[in-house]
Amino acid sequence: MLAKIEINNFKSFDKSFVFDMTDTNPFAFSQECIKNDIVNKAIIYGQNGCGKSNLGFAIFDIISHLTDKETVSKYYNNYLNANNTNKKATFKFTFKFEDSVVEYIYTKTNYQTLISEKLIIDNNIFASIDREKSSVFETIAKGTETLNKDLGDSNISIVSYISRNSILLENKANNLFKQFKQFINGMLYFRSLDDKCYIGFEQGSHLIDHDIIEHDNLSDFELFLNNAGINCRLISKVVDETNNIYFRFDNKDIQFFDIASSGTRTLALFYFWYQRLKNDGGISFLFIDEFDAFYHHSLSRIIIEKLKKLKNTQIILTTHNTSIISNDLLRPDCYFLMYEDNIKSLSNSTAKELREAHNIEKMYRAGSFGK
Repeated sequence: MLAKIEINNFKSFDKSFVFDMTDTNPFAFSQECIKNDIVNKAIIYGQNGCGKSNLGFAIFDIISHLTDKETVSKYYNNYLNANNTNKKATFKFTFKFEDSVVEYIYTKTNYQTLISEKLIIDNNIFASIDREKSSVFETIAKGTETLNKDLGDSNISIVSYISRNSILLENKANNLFKQFKQFINGMLYFRSLDDKCYIGFEQGSHLIDHDIIEHDNLSDFELFLNNAGINCRLISKVVDETNNIYFRFDNKDIQFFDIASSGTRTLALFYFWYQRLKNDGGISFLFIDEFDAFYHHSLSRIIIEKLKKLKNTQIILTTHNTSIISNDLLRPDCYFLMYEDNIKSLSNSTAKELREAHNIEKMYRAGSFGK
């Protein structure tokens, strides 16, 4: 699981910005929201322009050089902070797998150009390179003894290089290396705004209609929409050799995406990814930016309740909606307040002792959690 990320000189993050999900509290309720002493389900609340989206992009910057999964380069324009004179952005990821810690630290000059990397497993440097000093990397990985360690002018990540070109022996460090790679490959970011792009997990574009019908999920999708308060009947039709979903009315059938509201379209996108989530399709980490941008607050709660049931996926949501700050959904150490220069959980934003019975939204509106 992702335990912590530290970001420096990336987009809106001028100086060191730390998002730490290990500082939890011993609340007796909503214990499923914490796993291995790390926040497993989190909601980030912040005003416009505080950097919520940039935090997601920072977390998923790792996808571009450690995987061959989907990336969206336009999100990474203006890569370095405009106020910072440093020519490199620095990222430090801390992961925890059971009792072991994997740290991955790297620097980049832009989205595509790696300068240095260091992978540390249980306090031992597993692999490292500093291209400003040498094109040769070092590693203690068992099974890489005969591997050519001079990367020359290649910009490939040493993590990817080792993974692709070595048959690693079975030992604890190598197994943790593989766990780390597997976790990264299972990361998914998507947003429900107009562009509806995604990062990680898969490759290529998808037609939501076709995917739902192809996986024989049309009846389930209809039930999902009706349970969300959208009363409808759905049918499938083949148009130009492509499966399409239609609303069925008494006198006419109309193509789903021709008349679906913004909220209904957003639900269709959520359902598309939720099928992979609920079927344990290997999504290790999910970040949904502005997850409820087009939802009524009651629907936002329904979505959160569904996501809470997914035990094997670490989930982070961002929102502007204060009505979902409630102990009925999560707990105070799983709600985070984000500002331009820091992010803290509710429980770390007040000196008051928080209890399950507290109305934490009312406390937030009253200013109990600082600025």
